[in-house]
Amino acid sequence: MTQRNLITGGAGFLGSHLIDRLMEAGEEVICLDNFYTGRKDNIRHWLGHPNFELIRHDVTEPIRLEVDRIWHLACPASPVHYQSNPIKTAKTSFLGTYNMLGLARRVGARLLLASTSEVYGDPEVHPQPESYRGCVNTIGIRSCYDEGKRIAETLCFDYQRMHGTEIRVMRIFNTYGPRMLPDDGRVVSNFIVQALQGHPLTLYGDGSQTRSFCYVDDLIEGMIRLMNGDHTGPINIGNPGEFTIRQLAERVRDRIQPSLELTTQPLPQDDPLQRQPVIDLARELLSWEPTVSLDEGLEPTIAYFRERLREGH
Repeated sequence: MTQRNLITGGAGFLGSHLIDRLMEAGEEVICLDNFYTGRKDNIRHWLGHPNFELIRHDVTEPIRLEVDRIWHLACPASPVHYQSNPIKTAKTSFLGTYNMLGLARRVGARLLLASTSEVYGDPEVHPQPESYRGCVNTIGIRSCYDEGKRIAETLCFDYQRMHGTEIRVMRIFNTYGPRMLPDDGRVVSNFIVQALQGHPLTLYGDGSQTRSFCYVDDLIEGMIRLMNGDHTGPINIGNPGEFTIRQLAERVRDRIQPSLELTTQPLPQDDPLQRQPVIDLARELLSWEPTVSLDEGLEPTIAYFRERLREGH
């Protein structure tokens, strides 16, 4: 039976890749986006398709729809965007999740929350299992996002306990791939854009902080398996391959322009020094693990940015 899927933030980086997968599988899709960081170009190829509907809407306002599944991805996810209006970011996580859970409860839909590894803050436990409760600075410049996602998780579990709402909670670790925004301040897009423009690559701190980079196709596969499975979560979805930021910069530079310099700037406040998922639960409960290496994933990502810069975006 065809499912009716509502994807909040559907015109964004992850949302649009999810829409591609669902549409290709013959599902019905309603894309909800206020186009704060989403782009119509990401979903343009589905406009006019009988199974696809686009609604411009802000999730902080309630909406009435008939759907079977809600994939709740709406929220700016990069520091540049979520810090430009931190109160709006917190409202999106709190009120947006509250409104979507209310909708799920009314129509009996299953809701998947795209949470984040940021709920672990600057972790004192490494790598991070789902049982780790995090180390978040509640009054720091990142807390609008970190704490926003923590309260979103809280709401999900309270709706499950009070109303029996079906929830799935995934904690997403650093993800990259085509359709990232060139100006989103994330390290992969920063390095690629700087290198394509012939600028030195900027490291914050000494570049020894680590991240784990998951290619978008792998992440969407994990998301779909979580939604279709019987496990509530939270479940970490990310790539446990850990790289220093300096290693990433070198890999990007060597692919684009090996002669470019690496320069350093001071580390921003509360920037996590280490980030690596424990994915034992995803392996065991979802039979999921990433299949695309950093070297394989960088190729299409660089090609995408090269095209975007050529178009002048």
